[in-house]
Amino acid sequence: MISNRFDQWRPITEPDAAIAAALEHAHIPALLAALVHLTGDPGLIRGAIRPSAAFFGDPQGGISPAQQAEVRAMALDVLRAYRDGGCARPPAPPPERVHELMSFMVADTLPEPYLEFLQSELALEGEDPYGQPALGAIPRARRADFRVLVIGAGMSGILAAIRLKEAGIPCLVVEKNPDVGGTWFENTYPGCRVDSPNHTYSYSFEPNDWPQHFSDQATLLDYFRRVADKYRIRDMVRFGTEVVAAAFDEGAGTWRVTVRPTDRATGGAEEVLVVNALISAVGQLNRPRLPDIPGRDTFRGAAFHSAQWNHATPLDGKRIAVIGTGASAFQFVPIIAGEAAAVTVFQRTPPWMSPTPDYFNPIPAGKHWLLNHVPYYAKWYRLWMFWRTAEGLLGAVRRDLTWNDQSRSVSARNDDMRRLLTAYMADLCGGDAALLEKCIPDYPVGGKRMLRDDGRYLRSLRRDNVALVTARIAAIEPEGVRTTDGKLHEADVLIYGTGFHADRFLWPMQITGRGGRDLQAHWNGDPRAYLGITIPGFPNLFCCYGPNTNIVVNGSIVFFSECEVRYILGCIALLLDGGHRALDCRPAVHDAFNQSVDAANAEMAWGAPNVQSWYKNERGRVTQNWPFTLLEFWQRTRVPDPADYEFS
Repeated sequence: MISNRFDQWRPITEPDAAIAAALEHAHIPALLAALVHLTGDPGLIRGAIRPSAAFFGDPQGGISPAQQAEVRAMALDVLRAYRDGGCARPPAPPPERVHELMSFMVADTLPEPYLEFLQSELALEGEDPYGQPALGAIPRARRADFRVLVIGAGMSGILAAIRLKEAGIPCLVVEKNPDVGGTWFENTYPGCRVDSPNHTYSYSFEPNDWPQHFSDQATLLDYFRRVADKYRIRDMVRFGTEVVAAAFDEGAGTWRVTVRPTDRATGGAEEVLVVNALISAVGQLNRPRLPDIPGRDTFRGAAFHSAQWNHATPLDGKRIAVIGTGASAFQFVPIIAGEAAAVTVFQRTPPWMSPTPDYFNPIPAGKHWLLNHVPYYAKWYRLWMFWRTAEGLLGAVRRDLTWNDQSRSVSARNDDMRRLLTAYMADLCGGDAALLEKCIPDYPVGGKRMLRDDGRYLRSLRRDNVALVTARIAAIEPEGVRTTDGKLHEADVLIYGTGFHADRFLWPMQITGRGGRDLQAHWNGDPRAYLGITIPGFPNLFCCYGPNTNIVVNGSIVFFSECEVRYILGCIALLLDGGHRALDCRPAVHDAFNQSVDAANAEMAWGAPNVQSWYKNERGRVTQNWPFTLLEFWQRTRVPDPADYEFS
């Protein structure tokens, strides 16, 4: 049974001085919650020492230094007694105590639906909140006769394989790369790292003692490799293999999937695999996009996309042109600026920057000690981060249609954030008014995903060898990039930080459903799915990270994948329990859901008419983002409703 390994703690054997030193790195709200467990005294969280709800407040939730010292002194006494008493496991608190602790941690009285949601996420006693118990009632022989093919061995594909294996359902994973890891295998550009707190960007059943608050690509790839090894799913993966096409056989109720070797020079032939269900775990950001700029192929120097970084190209002493200022460029520009002779950054739209002082910082040894030795501390620390990155900012990016200037901010709260972030960026620009003017976005905060920042990006733009160009690009020429003002910006190396074909879900695979319906033609550039998972006319086809399941200001994508895989297993349980071959989403259910998604996205900052981003397709519809709370996605994906589907 999958469970959280942090429900077991290492015994405390260290002397008082070592414990006191570790407590200097404690997150005080999480420590207070852990002390309630150890002492059984809820009075510890009923006094004057309480965290505040301010999102951009200090990491201790506004608890004063004097109060922090008071809590640390108390904790030393409690942990000393716990150590000297043999480190006996504290008794599980009653539900009402857990609810009080959760309200304390989020600095608010939680509504009843959130109590169940967060208690599931908390999993205090090592529960498995994203398992699918419905499959346990299905005879094992019936489960063993149902075959599933998963496309992709990234974060979602590994997860699906683990859950299917646990359920006793045969599964084959097809992966075009030679290893697991998905985006963390492919993206190796300098500075590549996660922008969700790492203690939330990990599987609920496999937490990790992360070395950094926001770990780098190599660390993340190592995590997914270790998880794949631990759960022994590598023998379920066909590496170096890509899906060319998949067609639903209506008579048999199966999918016929055509695969071939990724490296066609090997001479391997195409092969057709027959399965009962197909899970796409390829996500949204897997096919790099190059801009349609005249003369792109005439450049004489080295040119590559950030997602296909050419490590053989030396950058030392070179003149480098960077097109794009999205998340990838934001991370690699400060690093290449330190070795290049000159870096010219071509910006179309500046990003908002979220102050994150610890973005590159290692987690102190004392905090590691607390996470591994203090009962329940890791649980509450993760819940704190989960909540702050879950619903914490959603209200600040929702549009108030009575607000006057919708072009720059969408509500009073959103305008407060604009002023706060503008002041932060002005300070980093060091009085350079021209640079600040270029870097302040003309769209509302939340119109695009804010980028984690510890100050180094704007400091890099102030370097003598770095230039930020906002003039439009007219063409790429053999010697460099020419802008519409007529200037040629000479370069030796050209790097595209221009994102991905985000609106081309499951592309370039040819997916054929009922009646010969082609998926890309059916979508016609406007991808939609029910809950982002199922599509009418394509029975037993399931998507992870499908249409409208991207997040902008709330949550971790790992949370969404865990919810999606739980839902998919629930759909398989419906099939097996009812003796059905296939289920197909009812068009009316699908359409009503998407109407609600469109209406809700229009009420968000990223749906404002003046905001242009990769979230929207050519028609201006937001095809990527989930506009509701995490609670709603969690609720709607717990158990599939049979009434939403037609069975055959």
